Amino acid sequence: MSATTTPVDASDTPVEASETDTAPAPAHRLRRFARPAAALLSGFVLYLSFPPRPLWWLAPPAFALLGWTLRGRRLRAGFGLGYLAGLGFLLPLLVWTGEEVGPVPWLALAAVEALFVAAAGLGIAAVSRLPWWPFFAAGVWILAEGARARVPFGGFPWGKIAFGQADGVFLPLAAVGGTPLLGFAVALCGFGLYEAARPARARRAQGDSGATATAPGASAPGATVSDAPAPETTATASAPDASGGTAPRTGALPRGPLVAAALAVLVPVTGALAALSLVDDSAEDGTATVAAIQGNVPRLGLDFNAQRRAVLDNHAARTRELARAVAEKREPQPDFVLWPENSSDIDPYANPDAADVIDEAVRAVGAPTVIGAVVAPETGKLRNTLIQWEPGRGPVATYDKRHVQPFGEYIPMRPLVRIFNSNVDRVSRDFGPGDKIGVFDLAGTKVGLATCYEAAFDWAVRDTVTHGAQLITVPSNNATFGRSEMTYQQLAMSRVRAVEHSRAVVVPVTSGVSAVIRPDGEVVAQTKMFTPDVLVEKVPLRSSQTPATRMGTLPEALLAALAAAGLGWSALRSVRARRTRTE
Repeated sequence: MSATTTPVDASDTPVEASETDTAPAPAHRLRRFARPAAALLSGFVLYLSFPPRPLWWLAPPAFALLGWTLRGRRLRAGFGLGYLAGLGFLLPLLVWTGEEVGPVPWLALAAVEALFVAAAGLGIAAVSRLPWWPFFAAGVWILAEGARARVPFGGFPWGKIAFGQADGVFLPLAAVGGTPLLGFAVALCGFGLYEAARPARARRAQGDSGATATAPGASAPGATVSDAPAPETTATASAPDASGGTAPRTGALPRGPLVAAALAVLVPVTGALAALSLVDDSAEDGTATVAAIQGNVPRLGLDFNAQRRAVLDNHAARTRELARAVAEKREPQPDFVLWPENSSDIDPYANPDAADVIDEAVRAVGAPTVIGAVVAPETGKLRNTLIQWEPGRGPVATYDKRHVQPFGEYIPMRPLVRIFNSNVDRVSRDFGPGDKIGVFDLAGTKVGLATCYEAAFDWAVRDTVTHGAQLITVPSNNATFGRSEMTYQQLAMSRVRAVEHSRAVVVPVTSGVSAVIRPDGEVVAQTKMFTPDVLVEKVPLRSSQTPATRMGTLPEALLAALAAAGLGWSALRSVRARRTRTE
């Protein structure tokens, strides 16, 4: 005969180890911290899965641990545990944001962004008692990522799970549904791993307890009201399975949860294998020989642009060196040349000497060149501009960065922020956003433009491909972040974008790491950090569009709908349960 057990109810009074004890035993006190510690650990393990470490495979175990932490928790506990997981993840991931400005901006950013992970924790706790909960939970995570990518101040998608999977087996899914589907697959696999282990663990716990049962109306030793799981229906001779039916307690594992767990793991893996056919680096439209210039900066940190002329001269010098190498047959003639963001912080429209330096270098190499410049109109805001500079013709087209970086390129709420950090006044004049999609025609090749920070935003890259880009470039300036992990995290984004849109991606960076990436995400050439260098590579040009490119935001919307359905179902079940208890 199986024992009858009654779960903890929120109104129950904790039972101590003995009636004479005045405090829980040490083991029981430690147990109170198990889930908060696990939440922090799950976030930190998730951080470890991100570049520059090739440990992408740590992401599913991180979500499995998060699933154990959150499953069955009350909503308030889910929010708190989710916040701890967010801090464990984002504090180390974003430490580079305080590289030159101190810890306050770093801590503030991580604290705010962790609120989105906290909201995800609340949602995951809410759906965790539903049949097939790993699918709903993964949808909730992507819903929170989507919100984080949009608000506040236009969003901050840095740390999307997809960006840690550039070396992973799930990467082909980026070509199917973009970063939302890729992140969903990773989270789903992780929650599925936990669900696969959970029934066996529960059975072992029942076996260890033997015929001993917790008395009705009492809680387990050491349990507290705050960390107790939300009440479930009392289990007697049978228990609900993942399909909503019942599974006899005969010692056999319930089939429903195991089926849900198996599908949660197998669906993403099978989907990724099926999507391999979409990963194609063939040259549909021929090839182009591209050169990426890394001129380097005089010194690291926020003051790198104090020697703006030196930065410009460095990039011009590397370009002239390339021209000599071409003349001596040591390098092939490039079809076009790409300079990084901020390679000319001197406005060439307002400073003829800067324009002469650029024009001389472009004439020498004999190829259209994209120049990253700061353009300062007489009135209004600055512009972070990419200029198409043709030999013998000068500037012929421009692209103004559309998503300028808050607290970096412009300062929202400047008087308030100044109270906490005087470095805001280093940005004495705000940058303004452009409003046109960037696609340059460089020697017959349509090149899509996404400047630095824009690579993190799905729309900013996708727009260039839907407007005809055969190749993508992400000119960047990482000099203000020193030798931190930031440049490697950003490079991984570009690798994911290459697969997502089946385009070669060229990343010229002022101080490194610059790279050339094929449409299958492979890095075929890259520089070292803070080293002047030139990369010259032949890359395939492509014009076909992946499903991810064609569908745009539809996959994300469907996953958000899945999350909303789970949350709505959970709320409905809670309302019905309350009505039942009051009848």
